[in-house]
Amino acid sequence: MPSARPTGRAGPPGRHNAGHHHRSTAYRPLCATQVRQQRFGRCRSGLDPAEVDGYLRRIADELAALHAELDRTREENARIKGALRDWQSRFGPRVVRG
Repeated sequence: MPSARPTGRAGPPGRHNAGHHHRSTAYRPLCATQVRQQRFGRCRSGLDPAEVDGYLRRIADELAALHAELDRTREENARIKGALRDWQSRFGPRVVRG
């Protein structure tokens, strides 16, 4: 089964863009449903399935909470940007072009 883990970087090795992440347009962030539905093969000396399932549920719950918080943050960001644009259009300096 292919790894669902992103590499974290795209592009030529050795190139860094200070603090910015660049991903392929085909990249899709891992979602809670994917974690909940992930199954692993079993082997005789493998891991305890109950422990793996419990840990995957915990990860999925935390991932769902993070995605919800990210959505709230994006909405708040859009609201603040709109309010700033409104304020700037009312009180910002007028530029005279000549």
